[in-house]
Amino acid sequence: ANTGVGFEAAKVFAGKGARVLLGCRNPDKGNDAVARIIAAHPEADVEVVELDLADLASVRRAAEVVGQEPRLDVLENNAGVMYVPKSVTADGFELQFGVNHLGHFALTGLLLSTLEATPNSRIVTTSSSGHRFGNGDLFWDDINADDSYHTRKRYYASKLANLLFTHELDRRLRAKGSSTIAVAVHPGGSNTELTRHMGGLMGVMWRLSQPLMNSAEEGAWSTELAATAQGVEGGQYFGPSRFGELSGPAKQVDSSKASKDPDKAKRLWDLSIQMTGVDPGI
Repeated sequence: ANTGVGFEAAKVFAGKGARVLLGCRNPDKGNDAVARIIAAHPEADVEVVELDLADLASVRRAAEVVGQEPRLDVLENNAGVMYVPKSVTADGFELQFGVNHLGHFALTGLLLSTLEATPNSRIVTTSSSGHRFGNGDLFWDDINADDSYHTRKRYYASKLANLLFTHELDRRLRAKGSSTIAVAVHPGGSNTELTRHMGGLMGVMWRLSQPLMNSAEEGAWSTELAATAQGVEGGQYFGPSRFGELSGPAKQVDSSKASKDPDKAKRLWDLSIQMTGVDPGI
């Protein structure tokens, strides 16, 4: 939450009077983000929670801190890495799948009781339009990329996992009659630090298309809509409304057929419990 879309959304929420906890891997950068938010909104109630989604021990510590709050209206699963060289998390998971999906799965599972104790709370998970570009496969037989690794395909798979997780979580919440809902968003083409590893022809094309893109502030619109708008329903997906969902004001959009596959979603749910050791209990 100290940079990009996460920071911009946090700044807006704080400016509207919400108490905001900034999940940040680097406490110094987190404290700098707090200072920038308070400079814009002197009355803001903002704190840093140290959180490294590439380390399940850190996720558990962060959940313990957040779980002490008297209420939790919105959990925004926003962090992400993109197109990184092959590497692994502290627990040995392929980094993009580990951070973008497994870390968020574990954090959500550990905080679910706090969320459900808050009437009408929301779990907002950030996916990407890139979820459409993979082959709909999550590399089930090579989940940690021991045999092969393609940086873009692994990113696309992790973003597909975000949507499968959202749909499965929402199905389970509905089945138990919970007032908590799960929704997903994507920021479109936003000019943030996420693209730092994008090179080659794709990097050139990305830079050339920047005039059509949202700023980081505008990229946060879909997050803000999903987290706060009236009438939002579980399982919905929000993104920009212009240029093929590249930019513009946020609206409800659609995701790929593969992202709505209930069999894949349940398989991912069970695998995620096995890999993280966190069972959301629903």
